[in-house]
Amino acid sequence: MADLLRRLPQNTPGTFFVDGTCIDCDACRQIAPAVFRDHGGQSSVYHQPAQRVELDLALKALITCPTASIGAPGENAKAASSAFPERLAENVYFNGFASRSSFGAWSYLIVREPKDGGNILIDSPRFAAPLVRRIEQLGGARLMFLTHRDDVADHKRFASHFGLERIMHRGDGAEFLGIERIIAGQDEVQIDDQLVVIPTPGHTRGHSVLLYKNTFLFTGDHLAWSPERETLTAFRSVAWYSWPEQTRSMRKLVNYQFEWVLPGHGRIHHAPAVEMREHLERCIEWMKNRN
Repeated sequence: MADLLRRLPQNTPGTFFVDGTCIDCDACRQIAPAVFRDHGGQSSVYHQPAQRVELDLALKALITCPTASIGAPGENAKAASSAFPERLAENVYFNGFASRSSFGAWSYLIVREPKDGGNILIDSPRFAAPLVRRIEQLGGARLMFLTHRDDVADHKRFASHFGLERIMHRGDGAEFLGIERIIAGQDEVQIDDQLVVIPTPGHTRGHSVLLYKNTFLFTGDHLAWSPERETLTAFRSVAWYSWPEQTRSMRKLVNYQFEWVLPGHGRIHHAPAVEMREHLERCIEWMKNRN
């Protein structure tokens, strides 16, 4: 729970505030950009919610915050907590309830019929009772795909609760984590007729992305949208394994079609496949100039 005594001075006066435990994960600014801003290294409230839609989004940001750094004394967040997983498009959902151990990384849920293989969690959210109940109502989860080692959060609790199978690349210590299905090498792996795992080393040695129905690309920490540059981007400062390797693995994605980029960190983006490819090629050229 956020601490009023640690309320940041950059907050505008009013009910909502951010305290000093904020880790600058960007989740609140993505969810409620009309309320929260980056004042340099942390988030703060620059506009108190004045309309119902702003209030609802601010409360969703409060629920998602991995460090419980957002406070709103007197506001009821029950409706916001039951809003997750929240549908983004078609049968793809954002889970909210980010985890501090994943630095607030976003996770997702694909809802599918049992005949199609059942529901899939992409990376792990916080194991929170309201979220777990809602996933149960949506049919539970059969698989969990983990893009890389630092966004695994509460994967063990989800695996135990739902009896799901986890999928992860060996290069990120999958055996040590007790993963049931371990992939290896640099070739794509077809999980079923809708799902393809594409190894994309760079951020970490075993980083991989997941392509669903040639439409939704779940990119972990490999690729995201940059509002500042208005194109796709990668994060040079956190290429912990190899930036040149990440540049090479980015080129692999040119061979695939997708319309959505759904990252763990960074901004979501949706555009026609042709436009996405243009942005991807622009990103690769930008990366090459920073090798």
